[in-house]
Amino acid sequence: MQQYATLNASKANFDNIYDQPDPRGYFSVLGALDYMIPDVAEPIIRQILRAREKRTGVAPTVLDVGCSYGINAAVHRLPLSFRRLRLRYANPDMAAVEPEELARLDRNYYGSWPHTGSARFIGLDISAPAVRYAVSVGLLDAGVIANFERGAPRPEDRRTLSGADVVLSTGCVGYVTERTFAAVLDSLERPPWVVSFVLRMFPYDAIAATLAERGLVTEKLAGATFVQRRFRDLTEFGNCLATLEKLGIDTTGLEAEGRFQAELFVSRPREDVAAAPLGKLVTVVSGRNRTVGTRYVRVGRGTEAQVLRVPS
Repeated sequence: MQQYATLNASKANFDNIYDQPDPRGYFSVLGALDYMIPDVAEPIIRQILRAREKRTGVAPTVLDVGCSYGINAAVHRLPLSFRRLRLRYANPDMAAVEPEELARLDRNYYGSWPHTGSARFIGLDISAPAVRYAVSVGLLDAGVIANFERGAPRPEDRRTLSGADVVLSTGCVGYVTERTFAAVLDSLERPPWVVSFVLRMFPYDAIAATLAERGLVTEKLAGATFVQRRFRDLTEFGNCLATLEKLGIDTTGLEAEGRFQAELFVSRPREDVAAAPLGKLVTVVSGRNRTVGTRYVRVGRGTEAQVLRVPS
């Protein structure tokens, strides 16, 4: 946990956007940084959920760890994207709407779309406003408000979590550790598939070891990274590159091009891995060519390196 805290110090802090009664601040702040991991991850998640359903014959229930305002559920279950939702919440007419009225409008908005995914979604997050919003507008079927880094699940938490088939994370590793994953898996009725998109600065070894203790084999998708967002400013850019390079991670062509990069880890029971290795389950869209705002790029190495601001 202390290692994660040290690594997080190199990143910008956005805690305040998760404590609002609705997601307008979330879309405003992260949208301005070309946040795209929900959209980039969605085709991969869809392929994995289809493989799980084909394997078991049952539409899966997904537990979204660090669910915030239910964005992963929105882009999977409905023909929507983070980009499209950002435009909705950035509309000037929406700024004057009271949170209660926005929730009413959002229930109608989300309820008007046809479902494009068969999975049921439940969420886990420490932010009560975010979870309550996602449940109230129908994006999540249920939610747990808890911090398993600091305490064990309550009986009612275990009941809500128990039916999950797939445990999903698109950005919370680094804020949660193996403690949360252990608490979640120990609450489940059956061995899940665990799908984690993890920024390259955060080691996954301890989590993979915890999952192995519970009978899951972890694979990393080779040769692929997934864009999360642009760096907020030159300070975050420089700090993160220095952190990665201190860890011995080459940033050339990846973070040095001005964007956070995540890797994909999938953990499954050994027999499921034997039946279909990860490389046969998914095809990849990285998001590398989607950035639309100005980003920071490092050209060259060592003392000859220069940092440029590049309009995309």
